[in-house]
Amino acid sequence: MDHDVLEQDLKTIIGFDLPWEKFSGSTVLITGASGLIPSYMVDTLMYLNQRQLIDKPVHILALVRNEEYARERFSAYRDDARLELLVQDVCEPVNVNGNVDFIIHAASQASPKYYGVDPVGTLSANIMGTANMLRLAREKKTQSFLFISAGEIYGEVSEACIPTRESDYGYLNPMSVRSCYAESKRMAETMCICWHHQYGIPVKVARTYHTYGPGMKLNDGRVFADFVSNIVRRKDIVMTSEGKHIRSFCYLTDATAGFFTLLLKGKDAEAYNIGNPDAAVSIVELAETLVSLFPELGLKVVRAEHSAHYMQSTIKKTVPSITKAMELGWRPLIGIAEGFQRTINSYSNTL
Repeated sequence: MDHDVLEQDLKTIIGFDLPWEKFSGSTVLITGASGLIPSYMVDTLMYLNQRQLIDKPVHILALVRNEEYARERFSAYRDDARLELLVQDVCEPVNVNGNVDFIIHAASQASPKYYGVDPVGTLSANIMGTANMLRLAREKKTQSFLFISAGEIYGEVSEACIPTRESDYGYLNPMSVRSCYAESKRMAETMCICWHHQYGIPVKVARTYHTYGPGMKLNDGRVFADFVSNIVRRKDIVMTSEGKHIRSFCYLTDATAGFFTLLLKGKDAEAYNIGNPDAAVSIVELAETLVSLFPELGLKVVRAEHSAHYMQSTIKKTVPSITKAMELGWRPLIGIAEGFQRTINSYSNTL
């Protein structure tokens, strides 16, 4: 990852008007910490430490499954004791000594490429992992608990419910294997509310919308990651569908700032959409935009046969209403062209 891009992104995140001092002297546990979204949250907290932007350093417990990848991702902090790796599966009981003031549960297999080959693993992190984190939050009397959910929980909503508010819900087929992700996210949200109701856990829920940015794995399997991979490798963008489905894309700095907004300022037992409704385009429009950003490469958008390994969604359009999050003072700042330009430039050592 290009460190200049990361540095600028972290400055942007810290520039959001948030009570960062709440992290002073605290311990934050982040599950799935080496993933795209949570790794930027780790970077943000370490930035607070390294720039001495809070009175006392924050201690980060980064729960990961792949130790080798995590050590590579966080190599810049290799000798910094304020970042501690916990190497285990979130589906196993988590034991931590000392206080845990904040929990961010982000461990999840979010790419559709896993839904067909590992549906059990996909749902397990959302169900068993959430139960383990909620139990830990109860034991440690955690100040704030953020569950990273997804806009997919809304299912197939009517056109009248687009942009989709947090109170709008549509159809999901529980007998579809592809529902392993959305249905388990739904159940995990219900678990959060039940633990809040019965045990007073201060839960907040973030519903994400197609978050992308630096550090994204080029073999992630999601269509926008495939497109970025094509550009980085100087290959034509390959479309395996008509690309008419419309999705909202949110750049990583905006999403990260949104998650911290919910963790620090969100109301308990509430869900908030974190996405960019102004960056809603069809898949083919996204492909054409990415090609146009780098005309010097001479790339084009081409058609290919549908891949049997990719379980396509039946949902034609997803656009969030972000009124609730905006009432907390958050709003996305970065559009598609700028966001994807920054993302692709972050792989400058590959181009």
